[in-house]
Amino acid sequence: MKISVIFVGELHDNGFNQCALEGVGQIQRSAADIDVVSGIPYDPAEMTQALRSAAEKSDGVVFIGGQGNLVTPKVANALPDRTFAVVQGNVSGPNMASYDVLQEQSAFLAGVFAARMTRTGVVGHLSGHRVLPGLKGRAAFASGIRYADESIRLVTGFCGTQDESAVTEAWTIAMADEEADIIFTMLNAAREGATRACRATGARQIGNAADWCEIDPEVFVASAVARIDLGVIRAISDMQSGFRPDEIVRLGIREEAVALTMKQDVPQPVRQEIAELARLIADGSISVGTTYDGPEFEVAA
Repeated sequence: MKISVIFVGELHDNGFNQCALEGVGQIQRSAADIDVVSGIPYDPAEMTQALRSAAEKSDGVVFIGGQGNLVTPKVANALPDRTFAVVQGNVSGPNMASYDVLQEQSAFLAGVFAARMTRTGVVGHLSGHRVLPGLKGRAAFASGIRYADESIRLVTGFCGTQDESAVTEAWTIAMADEEADIIFTMLNAAREGATRACRATGARQIGNAADWCEIDPEVFVASAVARIDLGVIRAISDMQSGFRPDEIVRLGIREEAVALTMKQDVPQPVRQEIAELARLIADGSISVGTTYDGPEFEVAA
């Protein structure tokens, strides 16, 4: 069975896409016939064309990222003899499945953490594309802040790019100017710009997807880890075996797919609180909010 895997944006981005690529690599080592298609711009027409072209050359296509929710249903309906999957998806159909690594669970923990660790009483959130996983992650972060301390101010915005560092650098500086001293970034290659800004302003950063505390402990005080590779492995494996789940496959704390890592010098009481909240989320005692209707931060063009 030939399978194509579609990536929007940069492939080696030290973030979401790279984590997903690691999952593809694990499957490829088993001699599977997998073609990687990357560098697709975040444009509905371009994504649709890339998806359709890949499907016409393959038996199945896995679309990486919530962007796939926008275009996969139409292409899957037009090509009923092909199989489709979206990782970080919320769509389904006769020949289409979705797999969702619940990064909102670790984002909630990041919100609690930021509320406990801020010194200014202001924290930030910065993401790029307004896709469902990013929106849910932002909402969960805000929910975690409110859970911990409703007096904390959140400065949050979507800058429109996951990969352009000049943009994220400007946005991060603007958030620091609002006195945000901890900023949660849900970015891909553009995290580099946010990190430059953090070094310049002294703000600390919470990363996502990978464990950024290991990668850059000077800037990152925590990271909302999301094992997207596990979703990719599950999606490709199901496709190869001919299994199509009837419901969205969700992988969270309970499945060890998400977690909040913290820098070594984080106070023990904060560590203990995060561990207890993770346990309560895993057993269903805490419901993570996934909608946000608060103020939006904008940076003048």
